[in-house]
Amino acid sequence: MEYRKIKDEFQDDHDVASDVESLKGKSHTVASSNIALATLGVGSSERTNWKRKGVVTCALTILTSSQAILIVWSKRAGKYEYSVTTANFLVETLKCALSLLALTRIWKNEGVTDDNRLSTTYDEVKVFPIPAALYLFKNLLQYYIFAYVDAPGYQILKNLNIISTGVLYRIILKKKLSEIQWAGFILLCCGCTTAQLNSNSDRVLQTSLPGWIMAIVMALLSGFAGVYTEAIIKKRPSRNINVQNFWLYVFGMAFNAIAIVIQDFDAVANKGFFHGYSFITVLMILNHALSGIAVSMVMKYADNIVKVYSTSVAMLLTAVVSVFLFNFHLSLAFFLGSTVVSVSVYLHSAGKLR
Repeated sequence: MEYRKIKDEFQDDHDVASDVESLKGKSHTVASSNIALATLGVGSSERTNWKRKGVVTCALTILTSSQAILIVWSKRAGKYEYSVTTANFLVETLKCALSLLALTRIWKNEGVTDDNRLSTTYDEVKVFPIPAALYLFKNLLQYYIFAYVDAPGYQILKNLNIISTGVLYRIILKKKLSEIQWAGFILLCCGCTTAQLNSNSDRVLQTSLPGWIMAIVMALLSGFAGVYTEAIIKKRPSRNINVQNFWLYVFGMAFNAIAIVIQDFDAVANKGFFHGYSFITVLMILNHALSGIAVSMVMKYADNIVKVYSTSVAMLLTAVVSVFLFNFHLSLAFFLGSTVVSVSVYLHSAGKLR
C-alpha cells in the first residue's frame, strides 16, 4: 500500500513536471514566434527605408542634373523667347501651392495648432522679405549666366555656394568649421578651376571673367539666403516648416511680380503672360519647384550623404547628356575637375558629421 501510494505520488509529480515542461515549451515557442515576427517587422521597415532613400536619391539626382539642361534647352536661337521673370513668378507660385497642399494634409490628420496655423504676427513675418529678395536676384542670375557658361560648367561652378555658405555660417551663426571642411573648400576651388581649363583656345579657362563673377555673386546670394533662412527657422523650431515656406514663397511671388512690372511689363502687356512658353519651359518650371521639395524630403527621409552623392552624380550626368544635346566636349580636365569637386563635397559633409 505504501509503495503504491509513493508510486502514485511520484506519478502525480511526474505529470505535474510534464505539464510544466509542456508549458515551458509552449512559452518558448510563442517567444520564438514573437522574436521572429519582430525580426521580420524590423527587416520590412529597413527595406521600406532603403526603398524610400533610393526613390528620394534618384529624384534629387534627376532634378539637379536636369535643371541646367532645361534652362539651356528652353532657349531658341540662343535667346529666351519667354519672360524669365514670369517663369520665376510661376515657380514661386507652384512652391507656395505645394506648401499649402502639405499644410492641408497636416490639418486634416492632426488638426490646426498654434505651430501649423497660417495666421502669424508682424514680428514673425517681417524677416521673410530679406531671403525672398536674395533668392529673387539669385534665381534671375541663373538664367543670364548661361550666356557665359555651358550646362556642365554651371553644375561645377554652382558648388561654390558651399564655400560661401560655410564662411557665412562661421561669421553669422558663429559655427566652427573643421580642418577637413577647410581642406574641402581648397579642393573645391581647385576642382572648379581644373574643370574649366581650356586647351583648345587662347583662353586658359572656358568660362570668361563675367561668368565667374556671376557665379561668385550667385554663390554669395544663395549662401546668405540659406544661412539667413536657417536662422529664421531655428528661431522658432516648433513652427511647422510648411508655414515658414509658405510665407517665404508669398514674398517671393510679390517680389517677382514687381520684377515683372519693372523688367518685362511692356512685353507681358503686349504679347501676353505666357508668350514664348514651350513644353520645355513648363518642364523647367516644374523642375525648379520640385527641386526644393526634393531637398526637404532628403533632409526628412534620408541624410546629407544622399545629397552629396546626388550632387556628384548630377555633375557627371549633366556632362554626359550635354554631349548628345549640345555637342559638349567631355575633356580630361573636366572629368578630373568634377572628380576633385565630388571629393571636396564629400569631405565637407564628412567634416560636418565628425
